[in-house]
Amino acid sequence: MWFAARGMPVHPLARGRKTPAANCPRCVRSQHPPTQCPCHRVGRWCHGFHGATTDPDVVSSWWTGQRLFGVGVSCGPANLVVLDVDAHTARLPERHSLLPGIAMPSDIVLDGLASGYDTLALLSAYRRQPNPAEDEGTLRVRTPSGGLHIWYRNPRPGLQIWSSAGSSSKRALAWQVDVRAHGGYIVAPGTTTAQGVYTPVGDAREPAALPAWLASELIRTGHVRVKKVPLRPPSRSRRQPTSDASPGGLDALLAAVRECAAVPEGASFTEKLNRAAYTAGGLVGAGRQTREPMRQLLLDAAQAARPWQMRRNENIVDAALNAGESRPLFVKDRHE
Repeated sequence: MWFAARGMPVHPLARGRKTPAANCPRCVRSQHPPTQCPCHRVGRWCHGFHGATTDPDVVSSWWTGQRLFGVGVSCGPANLVVLDVDAHTARLPERHSLLPGIAMPSDIVLDGLASGYDTLALLSAYRRQPNPAEDEGTLRVRTPSGGLHIWYRNPRPGLQIWSSAGSSSKRALAWQVDVRAHGGYIVAPGTTTAQGVYTPVGDAREPAALPAWLASELIRTGHVRVKKVPLRPPSRSRRQPTSDASPGGLDALLAAVRECAAVPEGASFTEKLNRAAYTAGGLVGAGRQTREPMRQLLLDAAQAARPWQMRRNENIVDAALNAGESRPLFVKDRHE
């Protein structure tokens, strides 16, 4: 009820386990999509986190009938990003797999590195940032196996962050560090399994905002699906020439801005955004585009690449648009 009251949908976990409670026999036999499950309309809990709810009456009925259920929290609808740090005994992978996308120089000694605690500390040190495992300002939960769940709130719900496993070849933050976000759930503190209890660490009980540097790392490692926004065709007006000359070059400039999402640092983001906005301003000044749609396109591209610096993005775009408008970009008709 505590989580549901804070807008975090919950669902039952099987007694003594960290996996969702089993579907009803009908749903076991059926192949219907979770979103079309008839059980949800009558207050049953089929399909795990897909059926999670914040409805207090439904929550009450679920756990009144099965008091030994554990509690799962559906991360995506709750805008949660949880780092699931494992402490499993496992063979150390190849050096390049420890921090995907970061080349580890051969002179860095990795002796003693054995778990997700170590790779998360390594990533933090590499980026010269505080170690999230030691973040006393956010909810942290010790797992029965000795791991740690570090709960954060995504301050930008429009930036959809997806779950991953630390050993995945598709997207991963660090070896033995899973990400629980869209497409996943997390075990709530207080849940008891056969291995033990999920126990809060320290005094914090609320998830803090996801640090900007971690958001940057999640973008770099493919946890964010960046939508490409097509250039809107110019509206017809008396100022607009009738030739079919196209500002197609702006498409490439916007694409260059969006591609900076894959490179948190050293991508010349400011220069690329400034160039795109200046070009857009020139088209506006020439009457080939209108300002507000162009401004929104630029901000969309900027936010996809650098979502944690909204105000700075706006300042860059507005300044360059103004400068571009003072230098109209007229395109000659190709038939001339």
